[in-house]
Amino acid sequence: MDIQHLVDRLEDLIDEGRHMPMSKYTLIDEERALEIIDQMRISIPEEIEKAARILAQRDRVLSQAHEEAARIEQQAREKSEQFIANNEQVLNAQNRAANVLAQAEQDAEAIRDEADDYALKVFGALRQKLGKWAGDVDAAIAVMRDTEPQPGELTQFAPPPMSQNNQTVSVPVEAHPTNTRRQK
Repeated sequence: MDIQHLVDRLEDLIDEGRHMPMSKYTLIDEERALEIIDQMRISIPEEIEKAARILAQRDRVLSQAHEEAARIEQQAREKSEQFIANNEQVLNAQNRAANVLAQAEQDAEAIRDEADDYALKVFGALRQKLGKWAGDVDAAIAVMRDTEPQPGELTQFAPPPMSQNNQTVSVPVEAHPTNTRRQK
C-alpha cells in the first residue's frame, strides 16, 4: 500500500475524531489508528525498497548518461581532429595547386619568350634574305635594262624557276612599263 494513502487515512481519522471542549485534545478510534500505523510499518520498508530501487535506477541512468556523454564527446573530438586534418590536407592541396599554377605560368612565359626570340631570329634571317633577293632582282633588272636602277624606281620581281616533278617550270615575267627591253 502507498504510504501517502495511509497518511491521508490517518489524517482523516483524526479529523473525524471528537474534539474535547476547552482543550486541544481529540478523541479517535484507537483500533483504527493502530491498524493504520501497522499498515504504515509494513508499507514503510516497501517504500524504502522502492526508493532504493529508484535511486539505483537513477544512478544507473546517470551512469549511462555519463558514458553516452563521454562517447559523444570522444566522437566529436575525433570528428574535429579529422576535420582539422582534412582542412590541413585541403590547404596543402591548395598550396600545391597554387605552386603548380605559378610554375606553369613561369614555364609558359619562358616558352613565349623563347618563341618570340626564335620568331625574331627567323624574321631577321628572312629580312636579310629578302634584302639580298631584292638586291639580286634589282641587279637583274639593271642588267636587263643595261642601266643602273634609280632610287625609288619601281622594279618588278620575278620568282626563281619552280620545279615540278623534277622538271623546272619557268614563270614568265609580265611586261611592265619600266621593263623597256621586253617591250621592244
